[in-house]
Amino acid sequence: MQTSTIRKFHGEPTNREENVTHARRNYSHNGRIRPITVSRRYQDLRGLDRANRDRRRVTFHGVNDSGLVLLTFTLCIFGLMMLFSTSSYNAALQYGDSTYFLRHQAISVVAGLFLMVGLSRFPDYHLLAHFAIPGYLGSLALILMVIPFGYSSHGAKRWIRIAGMSVQPAEVAKVAMILFLAALICKMRQRICKGRGFWFFLATPLLPCALIYKVTQNLSSAAIVFGITIVMLFVATPDYGRFLLFTVIAAGLGFAAIYYITKVADPSSSFRFARVLAWLHPEDYAREKHGSYQTLQSLYAIGSGGIFGKGPGESMQKTLLPEAQNDMIFSIICEEMGIFGGIALVLLFLMLLWRMMVIANNAPDLFGSLLVVGVMAHIAIQVILNIAVVTNTIPNTGITLPFISFGGSAVLVQLAEVGIVMNVARRIEYQR
Repeated sequence: MQTSTIRKFHGEPTNREENVTHARRNYSHNGRIRPITVSRRYQDLRGLDRANRDRRRVTFHGVNDSGLVLLTFTLCIFGLMMLFSTSSYNAALQYGDSTYFLRHQAISVVAGLFLMVGLSRFPDYHLLAHFAIPGYLGSLALILMVIPFGYSSHGAKRWIRIAGMSVQPAEVAKVAMILFLAALICKMRQRICKGRGFWFFLATPLLPCALIYKVTQNLSSAAIVFGITIVMLFVATPDYGRFLLFTVIAAGLGFAAIYYITKVADPSSSFRFARVLAWLHPEDYAREKHGSYQTLQSLYAIGSGGIFGKGPGESMQKTLLPEAQNDMIFSIICEEMGIFGGIALVLLFLMLLWRMMVIANNAPDLFGSLLVVGVMAHIAIQVILNIAVVTNTIPNTGITLPFISFGGSAVLVQLAEVGIVMNVARRIEYQR
């Protein structure tokens, strides 16, 4: 099964009988269900004859992945609890209602859960490939709509209103890119594997990344979209030499940028330059406009929490942290729940990612695997960057923590992505 799975990720067709034989060979004697890896060509996306479609509906059992559902639900409930604990003080001061942020987030979570269930029950995830190009173009149009119709919040013009609801186009672009890239890899997999389409594919996200950065000034979301592309391409191609070359080039550019900012550039010319200097010398830039005040308060919160924390609602740093319910909520979790609570949350995310990895490894075909890998990459990159910012490992970039931080558009997109993963999981065949 290992050889078959590797061939599947590289886009090569596999033999159905070989997969079934391997699955039966690994079938346990205690009656446990083992998944069968069945790889199909990309022709599935362009349609099969009606008899094959009917047979496929019979062979798939449509079983929900209970582990994935439980982990997602746990993260959402824990996020609402910590959001109320973190935001109640600021909400009471700003709006006279300590539940203001909780109510808005709860509405988004409930809507997201309905969306997740709806996508998990979608007849066939292969049909999503038909929305790849419209979704890609639509996400670009949403980003451009920020120019005439966008509004600012805390100095950043990143949102638009649709039907009375605030929408952040950069979040929509993330899931649209996952769908578009999965379909594109399946269509170009032979060229990518032979190296002819590698650099072309690597340039695919440059347009949405450039628009996200230029229009919304959201460098972190642009970096996440590009990171998703790298991970999906890494999984789809067997040639890792190009990735090594790309890593060396990226590292060199990163070091050159840091040297330029710290030794040559004027920090006052850009707030991003100031953030890099504040990251390198947090104590010296604590009082600057784009300095390290928020990061220092976050570190104080983590340090004061100790091993087991001060207890729910007992945080003191949340009264000093600006917008503690957004980017810095992980530091308040560590203050109230201690390092123990922070590690427990990280373990929850790791279990969620592991469950998705199992689903990707056993997905019926390359398209399903890539959809799940894209969602995995999105969640993993965002969690890593958020915790890195909170602990001052990287400069402050304004990254929220998935399922936990306040943000309606973000949680809707994340739950929609989980729904797509659940749909792929329901299409996995089982041998009893």
